[in-house]
Amino acid sequence: MSPQRIRSHINNSLTGEAAKNALDFVAYLEGQGMQFELSTTDYWRDKQYWYVKYHNEFVGFMLLNGYKPVKDETEPEGWVFWSNNYNTSTFSDFPLNENLKEVAYKHVDIGTCGGGLTVNLFGQVFTPVCNGTTFRFDNPNSEEIVVLKKLIDIRKLDISRAH
Repeated sequence: MSPQRIRSHINNSLTGEAAKNALDFVAYLEGQGMQFELSTTDYWRDKQYWYVKYHNEFVGFMLLNGYKPVKDETEPEGWVFWSNNYNTSTFSDFPLNENLKEVAYKHVDIGTCGGGLTVNLFGQVFTPVCNGTTFRFDNPNSEEIVVLKKLIDIRKLDISRAH
């Protein structure tokens, strides 16, 4: 699916800083060769829930939960990015700098999925991390977008190593 379609959804759903940050993030993802696919699964069918993939492997998931035309009362207003399950040696061993680690660690998706995994992220162990997602960013600000982009870079490396 074209990146233009997700940009159109952002422009129709979000305003202000949320729209600016989401558009910046999508432009970055597009520049990194990511593909966007609107989910049509039962739960997400009527929501603006997008799969983000690289070489057909999941990188993450993006929900555009704006002011119009779709509003999911179970999620915060704005947008959310969940990473895929990043429980790999690439993430446990990557030498991420301390400032980026500090921000990333604040967004580890602990206990939100009922159950979970033990995950080593950049040398620190977390449990119970959501089975399907490792990180969750709700309406990320510009500092968090920097960290999110770095996590995307690492996931891209992770996928490239597997191919």
